[in-house]
Amino acid sequence: MLKMVFCRNANSTFTALVLVLILWATWGSAKGDRSGGVIRSEEEVKWLFEEWQVEHDQSYQDLGEKQKRFEIFMDNLQFIDEYNRPEHNHSDTVGLNNLADLSNEEYRSIYLGDLPINMSELFRDFKPDLDLPTQVDQPPTSIDWRDAGVVGPVKDQDGCASCWAFTTVATVESINAMVTGNLITLSEQELVDCDDLNSHCSPGSRIGAYKYILRNMGIDTDANYPYTAKQGTCKADRNQEVTIDGYKIVPRNNERALSKQVAKQPVGSGLDASGREFQLYTGGIHRAPCTTNRNHAVTIVGYDSEAGEDYWIIKNSYGKKWGEEGYLKLPRNVAERDGRCGIAQLATYPNKSQNPKSS
Repeated sequence: MLKMVFCRNANSTFTALVLVLILWATWGSAKGDRSGGVIRSEEEVKWLFEEWQVEHDQSYQDLGEKQKRFEIFMDNLQFIDEYNRPEHNHSDTVGLNNLADLSNEEYRSIYLGDLPINMSELFRDFKPDLDLPTQVDQPPTSIDWRDAGVVGPVKDQDGCASCWAFTTVATVESINAMVTGNLITLSEQELVDCDDLNSHCSPGSRIGAYKYILRNMGIDTDANYPYTAKQGTCKADRNQEVTIDGYKIVPRNNERALSKQVAKQPVGSGLDASGREFQLYTGGIHRAPCTTNRNHAVTIVGYDSEAGEDYWIIKNSYGKKWGEEGYLKLPRNVAERDGRCGIAQLATYPNKSQNPKSS
């Protein structure tokens, strides 16, 4: 993993901020930005960068790092201005979200982490049920599990490639809420620290995470085992607050089967999130170019249609300042057999019947 030498979400004092602003004003090293028909002065770009740092509570270790981040920010701004030109007629927009000071290479190294599934490993311990589409089930035309109060808050994996843990936890939070009526925020950090089938802040497997919860006979709450965005020592005093009975796999490369399961509960899946358009996404139906090489785990919490185009409602783990308050709209019912960006390749979900253990 790329080791970053700047601090995300660090607090800076007023004096330090004033000093940095004074020194920053003397640099004059960045040239004016002209791209996509938009002409921006050097002063405007610097002002946008300073405003962005305040909005996202961002500071840097030294002026050299700040200059590097500014140059990346300016390059991303050029991309944003070009992508958002009206004549391109894109169905989504990109913007200066919380990842705007990262190059695309850095973003991919830090944030992406949904491992391809080795099928022999998948079936080594036991064989999960593979749900088959039925002829009688007709999914509703739209559903949004957020409206039912069974979707937990949008979280931020920060500088840790733990998307697999966030998606696993999100689906367990939802099925537990549906069965018990109690939406409990659970611990991704426990999976990062304790799941020996996965690799901590490195790419991991949702199925491996479900197996950990089953072997451990439950998972702790986020309040008792909070997220730190780095690997730590597995806590010996962790609780088994919420349990699951097992996990299942949606029939692969079958969006209709996926729709049927999402109509029953939120479902975890993976997709190609490597594009710059995904990194800087701020809203709309995301039809930007992508492959079907899954590298990021997400949670599908519903689906709907807009102006005649079907889309999935996807919960991400980049915080509420990414996308539509942490969510993405992805085209649904597409020509590709494995779904847009590979979303239908391998979808997983937990099943549950019993109540969580009391503490």
